[in-house]
Amino acid sequence: MPHPTSTPVAWWRPQVGLTWQWQLSEPPVDTSIDANVYDIDIFDNDASVVADLHARGRKVICYISVGSWEDWRPDKDQYLSEVLGKEYEGWPGEKWLDVRRIDLLAPIMLARLDLCKAKGFDAVEPDNMEIHTNDTGFPITYEDQLKYALWLADEAHKRGLAIGQKNAADQVKDLADVFDFAITEDYFYYGDAESMLPYIKAGKPVFAAEYTDLPGDFAAFCEKSKQLKFSTILKNRGLDAWLQICP
Repeated sequence: MPHPTSTPVAWWRPQVGLTWQWQLSEPPVDTSIDANVYDIDIFDNDASVVADLHARGRKVICYISVGSWEDWRPDKDQYLSEVLGKEYEGWPGEKWLDVRRIDLLAPIMLARLDLCKAKGFDAVEPDNMEIHTNDTGFPITYEDQLKYALWLADEAHKRGLAIGQKNAADQVKDLADVFDFAITEDYFYYGDAESMLPYIKAGKPVFAAEYTDLPGDFAAFCEKSKQLKFSTILKNRGLDAWLQICP
Protein backbone atom coordinates (compact mmCIF):
# COMPACT_ATOMS: atom_id res chain seq x y z
CA MET A 1 0.00 0.00 0.00
CA PRO A 2 1.42 3.41 -0.88
CA HIS A 3 1.71 5.88 1.93
CA PRO A 4 -0.89 8.65 1.83
CA THR A 5 0.66 11.98 0.93
CA SER A 6 -0.45 15.28 2.35
CA THR A 7 -1.32 18.08 0.00
CA PRO A 8 1.77 20.25 -0.49
CA VAL A 9 1.43 23.74 0.93
CA ALA A 10 1.62 26.55 -1.62
CA TRP A 11 3.22 29.88 -0.88
CA TRP A 12 4.02 33.06 -2.79
CA ARG A 13 7.01 32.79 -5.12
CA PRO A 14 8.13 36.37 -5.83
CA GLN A 15 9.81 37.15 -9.14
CA VAL A 16 12.82 39.28 -10.04
CA GLY A 17 11.96 42.90 -10.81
CA LEU A 18 9.25 43.59 -8.23
CA THR A 19 9.29 47.04 -6.62
CA TRP A 20 9.11 47.35 -2.85
CA GLN A 21 8.48 49.62 0.11
CA TRP A 22 9.82 49.06 3.63
CA GLN A 23 8.15 50.88 6.53
CA LEU A 24 8.82 49.75 10.09
CA SER A 25 8.32 52.99 12.02
CA GLU A 26 6.03 55.99 12.36
CA PRO A 27 2.73 54.17 11.82
CA PRO A 28 0.24 54.14 10.29
CA VAL A 29 1.73 52.62 7.14
CA ASP A 30 1.43 54.84 4.10
CA THR A 31 -0.46 52.46 1.82
CA SER A 32 -0.43 54.88 -1.12
CA ILE A 33 3.17 54.18 -2.23
CA ASP A 34 3.30 52.63 -5.69
CA ALA A 35 5.17 49.39 -4.93
CA ASN A 36 4.44 45.74 -5.68
CA VAL A 37 5.57 44.59 -2.25
CA TYR A 38 5.33 46.11 1.24
CA ASP A 39 7.47 45.02 4.19
CA ILE A 40 5.82 46.09 7.48
CA ASP A 41 5.98 45.23 11.19
CA ILE A 42 4.10 42.25 12.60
CA PHE A 43 2.90 43.95 15.78
CA ASP A 44 2.29 47.52 14.59
CA ASN A 45 -0.19 46.47 11.90
CA ASP A 46 -3.42 44.54 12.16
CA ALA A 47 -5.12 42.40 9.54
CA SER A 48 -6.99 45.40 8.12
CA VAL A 49 -3.73 47.02 6.97
CA VAL A 50 -2.69 43.83 5.20
CA ALA A 51 -6.17 43.54 3.65
CA ASP A 52 -5.99 47.17 2.47
CA LEU A 53 -2.65 46.51 0.78
CA HIS A 54 -3.98 43.33 -0.79
CA ALA A 55 -6.95 45.28 -2.13
CA ARG A 56 -4.42 47.59 -3.80
CA GLY A 57 -2.73 44.60 -5.43
CA ARG A 58 0.28 44.51 -3.11
CA LYS A 59 2.01 41.52 -1.54
CA VAL A 60 2.91 42.03 2.12
CA ILE A 61 5.97 40.84 4.07
CA CYS A 62 5.77 40.41 7.86
CA TYR A 63 8.79 41.82 9.72
CA ILE A 64 9.95 39.91 12.81
CA SER A 65 13.27 39.83 14.61
CA VAL A 66 14.47 36.24 14.97
CA GLY A 67 17.94 36.93 16.36
CA SER A 68 17.32 39.62 18.93
CA TRP A 69 15.10 40.22 21.96
CA GLU A 70 13.31 43.58 21.88
CA ASP A 71 12.12 45.08 25.16
CA TRP A 72 9.07 46.82 23.63
CA ARG A 73 7.41 43.76 22.12
CA PRO A 74 4.23 42.26 23.63
CA ASP A 75 5.87 38.81 23.92
CA LYS A 76 9.07 40.07 25.56
CA ASP A 77 8.39 38.30 28.87
CA GLN A 78 8.22 34.88 27.20
CA TYR A 79 12.00 34.73 26.67
CA LEU A 80 13.98 32.86 29.32
CA SER A 81 16.99 34.75 30.67
CA GLU A 82 19.36 32.00 29.51
CA VAL A 83 18.71 32.83 25.83
CA LEU A 84 19.40 36.55 26.26
CA GLY A 85 22.93 37.58 25.36
CA LYS A 86 24.84 40.83 25.05
CA GLU A 87 23.19 44.12 24.22
CA TYR A 88 22.84 44.73 20.51
CA GLU A 89 25.21 47.64 20.01
CA GLY A 90 23.55 50.65 18.42
CA TRP A 91 20.01 49.43 19.04
CA PRO A 92 18.80 50.33 22.57
CA GLY A 93 16.48 47.82 24.16
CA GLU A 94 17.73 44.86 22.12
CA LYS A 95 19.81 41.87 23.12
CA TRP A 96 21.16 39.03 21.01
CA LEU A 97 19.50 35.62 21.26
CA ASP A 98 21.13 32.23 21.70
CA VAL A 99 19.85 30.70 18.46
CA ARG A 100 21.38 27.35 19.39
CA ARG A 101 18.40 26.95 21.73
CA ILE A 102 15.71 26.39 19.15
CA ASP A 103 13.89 24.35 21.79
CA LEU A 104 13.45 27.47 23.93
CA LEU A 105 12.89 29.93 21.09
CA ALA A 106 10.45 27.78 19.11
CA PRO A 107 7.28 28.61 21.10
CA ILE A 108 7.89 32.34 20.61
CA MET A 109 8.97 32.24 16.98
CA LEU A 110 6.23 29.81 15.93
CA ALA A 111 3.62 32.01 17.61
CA ARG A 112 4.96 34.95 15.60
CA LEU A 113 4.77 32.97 12.37
CA ASP A 114 1.22 31.94 13.27
CA LEU A 115 0.37 35.60 13.84
CA CYS A 116 1.84 36.54 10.45
CA LYS A 117 -0.36 33.91 8.87
CA ALA A 118 -3.45 34.91 10.85
CA LYS A 119 -3.09 38.55 9.79
CA GLY A 120 -2.93 37.53 6.13
CA PHE A 121 0.71 38.26 5.36
CA ASP A 122 2.29 36.63 2.31
CA ALA A 123 5.86 36.33 3.56
CA VAL A 124 8.28 36.80 6.45
CA GLU A 125 11.37 38.95 6.89
CA PRO A 126 13.44 37.25 9.63
CA ASP A 127 15.63 40.10 10.81
CA ASN A 128 18.92 39.69 12.67
CA MET A 129 19.61 36.22 11.28
CA GLU A 130 23.24 37.30 10.77
CA ILE A 131 24.49 36.14 14.14
CA HIS A 132 27.67 34.05 14.20
CA THR A 133 29.84 36.96 13.04
CA ASN A 134 28.57 39.25 15.83
CA ASP A 135 29.58 39.57 19.48
CA THR A 136 26.47 37.95 20.94
CA GLY A 137 27.86 36.59 24.18
CA PHE A 138 27.37 33.03 22.91
CA PRO A 139 29.75 30.75 20.97
CA ILE A 140 27.42 30.55 17.98
CA THR A 141 28.88 28.91 14.88
CA TYR A 142 28.12 29.12 11.17
CA GLU A 143 26.39 25.75 11.49
CA ASP A 144 24.26 26.94 14.43
CA GLN A 145 23.08 29.94 12.43
CA LEU A 146 22.40 27.81 9.36
CA LYS A 147 20.38 25.26 11.32
CA TYR A 148 18.23 28.04 12.78
CA ALA A 149 17.71 29.67 9.38
CA LEU A 150 16.67 26.39 7.75
CA TRP A 151 14.32 25.62 10.64
CA LEU A 152 12.66 29.03 10.24
CA ALA A 153 12.30 28.51 6.49
CA ASP A 154 10.67 25.13 7.00
CA GLU A 155 8.23 26.47 9.57
CA ALA A 156 7.33 29.48 7.40
CA HIS A 157 6.70 27.27 4.39
CA LYS A 158 4.55 24.90 6.46
CA ARG A 159 2.29 27.89 7.10
CA GLY A 160 2.12 28.91 3.45
CA LEU A 161 4.46 31.86 3.99
CA ALA A 162 7.38 32.79 1.77
CA ILE A 163 10.56 33.74 3.64
CA GLY A 164 13.52 35.95 2.80
CA GLN A 165 17.19 35.74 3.65
CA LYS A 166 18.16 38.92 5.52
CA ASN A 167 21.78 39.94 4.86
CA ALA A 168 24.11 37.09 6.02
CA ALA A 169 25.91 36.99 2.66
CA ASP A 170 28.22 34.15 3.68
CA GLN A 171 25.27 31.76 3.85
CA VAL A 172 23.86 32.41 0.38
CA LYS A 173 25.39 29.19 -0.90
CA ASP A 174 23.41 27.21 1.66
CA LEU A 175 20.18 29.21 1.65
CA ALA A 176 19.43 30.44 -1.89
CA ASP A 177 17.82 27.15 -2.89
CA VAL A 178 15.53 27.21 0.16
CA PHE A 179 14.63 30.86 0.78
CA ASP A 180 12.31 32.70 -1.61
CA PHE A 181 13.99 36.11 -1.83
CA ALA A 182 16.70 38.17 -0.15
CA ILE A 183 16.73 41.51 1.65
CA THR A 184 19.96 43.47 1.97
CA GLU A 185 21.10 46.64 3.71
CA ASP A 186 23.98 48.80 2.46
CA TYR A 187 25.26 46.04 0.17
CA PHE A 188 26.02 48.46 -2.66
CA TYR A 189 27.78 50.87 -0.29
CA TYR A 190 29.99 48.09 1.07
CA GLY A 191 30.50 46.38 -2.28
CA ASP A 192 28.77 43.14 -1.29
CA ALA A 193 25.87 43.18 -3.76
CA GLU A 194 27.22 40.48 -6.08
CA SER A 195 27.16 38.00 -3.20
CA MET A 196 23.37 37.84 -3.60
CA LEU A 197 23.40 37.04 -7.32
CA PRO A 198 22.53 33.35 -6.77
CA TYR A 199 19.04 34.55 -5.89
CA ILE A 200 18.69 36.45 -9.16
CA LYS A 201 20.04 33.49 -11.11
CA ALA A 202 17.38 31.33 -9.43
CA GLY A 203 14.65 33.76 -10.50
CA LYS A 204 14.22 35.12 -6.96
CA PRO A 205 14.27 38.86 -6.19
CA VAL A 206 16.81 40.75 -4.11
CA PHE A 207 15.13 43.62 -2.26
CA ALA A 208 18.01 45.99 -1.57
CA ALA A 209 17.99 49.05 0.69
CA GLU A 210 20.65 51.72 0.92
CA TYR A 211 20.53 54.33 3.69
CA THR A 212 20.69 58.10 3.70
CA ASP A 213 23.09 58.21 6.67
CA LEU A 214 25.96 56.84 4.56
CA PRO A 215 27.74 59.00 1.96
CA GLY A 216 27.12 56.72 -1.00
CA ASP A 217 26.27 57.74 -4.57
CA PHE A 218 22.73 56.45 -4.90
CA ALA A 219 22.61 57.16 -8.64
CA ALA A 220 25.69 54.98 -9.12
CA PHE A 221 24.17 52.31 -6.90
CA CYS A 222 21.05 52.38 -9.08
CA GLU A 223 23.13 51.87 -12.22
CA LYS A 224 24.76 48.84 -10.62
CA SER A 225 21.39 47.64 -9.35
CA LYS A 226 19.98 47.77 -12.87
CA GLN A 227 22.84 45.61 -14.14
CA LEU A 228 22.30 43.07 -11.36
CA LYS A 229 18.46 43.19 -11.66
CA PHE A 230 18.03 44.04 -7.98
CA SER A 231 15.03 45.94 -6.57
CA THR A 232 16.76 48.86 -4.85
CA ILE A 233 15.46 51.74 -2.74
CA LEU A 234 16.96 54.51 -0.61
CA LYS A 235 15.61 54.77 2.94
CA ASN A 236 16.15 56.66 6.16
CA ARG A 237 17.79 54.39 8.75
CA GLY A 238 14.67 54.60 10.92
CA LEU A 239 12.60 53.07 8.10
CA ASP A 240 9.76 55.56 8.10
CA ALA A 241 7.55 55.93 5.02
CA TRP A 242 9.98 58.07 2.99
CA LEU A 243 11.79 56.38 0.16
CA GLN A 244 13.51 56.98 -3.14
CA ILE A 245 13.19 54.31 -5.81
CA CYS A 246 15.81 53.55 -8.43
CA PRO A 247 14.50 54.76 -11.81
